[in-house]
Amino acid sequence: ARLLTVDAYEIDLDLSGAQEGGTYRSATTVRFDSAEAGAETFIDLVAPAVHEAVLNGEALDVAAVFRDSRIALAGLREGANELKVVADCSYTNTGEGLHRFVDPVDEQAYLYTQFEVPDARRVFASFEQPDLKATFRFTVKAPSGWTVISNSPTPEPKDDVWAFEPTPRISTYITALIAGPYHAVHSTYEKDGQTVPLGIYCRPSLAEYLDADDIFAVTRQGFEWFQEKFDYAYPFAKYDQLFVPEF
Repeated sequence: ARLLTVDAYEIDLDLSGAQEGGTYRSATTVRFDSAEAGAETFIDLVAPAVHEAVLNGEALDVAAVFRDSRIALAGLREGANELKVVADCSYTNTGEGLHRFVDPVDEQAYLYTQFEVPDARRVFASFEQPDLKATFRFTVKAPSGWTVISNSPTPEPKDDVWAFEPTPRISTYITALIAGPYHAVHSTYEKDGQTVPLGIYCRPSLAEYLDADDIFAVTRQGFEWFQEKFDYAYPFAKYDQLFVPEF
């Protein structure tokens, strides 16, 4: 944090092969400021392959700079810098990074992220330090018929591509991505002129057991309690709850 201030991430993920598993393409553009000219630092990335790393328009020798889950960055400019990284990242079944589960009932794949605290680096190149907050814009290509959920409100997909609006400034581990043919139920919380969209998601094989009315009732009570105690309105654009396997 003494050296760097991070402005924004743009993250493009191709999850179109998620049903088969293996790896997926992750492309990250991160814009950040350096307090010193010529400084050195690194960005975190856990990936089986890095195809490209470009710092301020100059291609880096990936074989030389990518080591021990870090990409070394030398010769930073004072002020604004831009890094682009293209890599293959792995689906996991360990609850780290992008977790993949195949439901034995419908044989469909279901994905969700778990980043707390150091595992956003398993999905995209990141300065994995909680005080280096930034905005995050996710663009996700997913199989046809899937739903993709992230921190920002869910957009309408075009050609199976989900282009989310940037988040507020948050830490890397707060970012989230859930994708699959999830069952969804929606409602709202309304208070003092504020309307917060509410969502509940689960696998279709569990939908008959989902008591959405009860969950929404408890959720609204929680909103009421916290807003009364802290005298502060809920600060985000929506609130989703997701029941995911093997969490």
